Amino acid sequence: MMLSEPFTKASSILNTLASNGYEGYFVGGCVRDFLLKKDIHDIDIATSATPSEVITLFPKVIPVGMEHGTVIVRQGGESYEVTTYRLDGEYTDYRRPNEVRFVTNLAEDLRRRDFTMNALAMDSNGRITDLFHGKEDLEKKLIRTVGNAEERFQEDALRILRAVRFSSQLGCTIQADTFQAMYVIRSQIQHLAVERITAELTKLFQGYHVAKAIQYIIDLRLDEQLPIFEAGNSDIFKEIKKNIIPLQSFSEVIAVFHQLEPTIKIHDWIRKYKCSNHIKNDALKLINAFQFYRSHGLDNWLLYILPKKLWAGWIRLVFVMDHTTIQHEQLEEIDAILPIKERADLDVNGNDLIDWFPQRSKGKWIKQILEEIEYLVVTMQLANEKKIIKEWVLCNQQEPN
Repeated sequence: MMLSEPFTKASSILNTLASNGYEGYFVGGCVRDFLLKKDIHDIDIATSATPSEVITLFPKVIPVGMEHGTVIVRQGGESYEVTTYRLDGEYTDYRRPNEVRFVTNLAEDLRRRDFTMNALAMDSNGRITDLFHGKEDLEKKLIRTVGNAEERFQEDALRILRAVRFSSQLGCTIQADTFQAMYVIRSQIQHLAVERITAELTKLFQGYHVAKAIQYIIDLRLDEQLPIFEAGNSDIFKEIKKNIIPLQSFSEVIAVFHQLEPTIKIHDWIRKYKCSNHIKNDALKLINAFQFYRSHGLDNWLLYILPKKLWAGWIRLVFVMDHTTIQHEQLEEIDAILPIKERADLDVNGNDLIDWFPQRSKGKWIKQILEEIEYLVVTMQLANEKKIIKEWVLCNQQEPN
């Protein structure tokens, strides 16, 4: 099988391992995506060499997870996770095994993996090792656990959300026994670190088949295990499914959730899902722009308060909430005629206002007047010329007594 460029670049790592007497295979998601003819982003490698042995074979190695068998090999400007074949011990933190035991047998390593489509290995010649019918399941678009489903989900409950996420990304159906085990084990999702849940939901909502995934969330009652939704807000998922399309950021997801249930504050979404200030700020801008749009439609002020980087997300938000399609070109046309792009473009500033009202003490009035000027200039009710603005200010602002 002809390998694609990401694999040919990484093949030298397998060759180095082999020339020193060790096995090495491409494993997991990269092999799955290769078979699906999808873009390859991260190449993971499994080997019979121990971490300390890998370190001796390559000049640039970062020991990121030696205790779990993983190091990063830097080669050709790329980073590759190289992990020793291993067996996992008991899981007590719902995420990682308490201990791992390094082994020299590829089959034992593949047996511990989550789903059959991720338990594939490929050598540098493109030969596939498929011990659990992963290729067949991929062809059938079937998500099935390796071995006993309840055991796999007991080990790490995030695998439940991963299964649903894969249904969104790949359009796969969850196999019956796997589905049943997900339902039985679902309450353990509450024990997961919320950052891991947020990461999975972000990817889930980005998937082309997101509506299918949301139906799984509803059918499996997974929403009852998620932050905020466990408090009896599960109907949000039923509402969101109606017009849902792929959402490319968690800011968009929060904006949709908030519009469907405005009584839940943005602050609560951010806090419960431990989102960054970046996600928070983008969510607020999307929501403010959407609410302004519902009241005023497309106009200058909307384009002024909506950063260009959020245009695509805002268009998706409008479609999901109002089933209205807005073209990017419509926003471009309005943006092109804006007299200013930001407040700094105004032909006046706070110092001008202080000069015009020398008897007035500094205070909030400066910001308030500037905001009013800003709005009038953006909406073309006032020319952005200092002389004209001064005349308007002196006519419309009175000196304090």
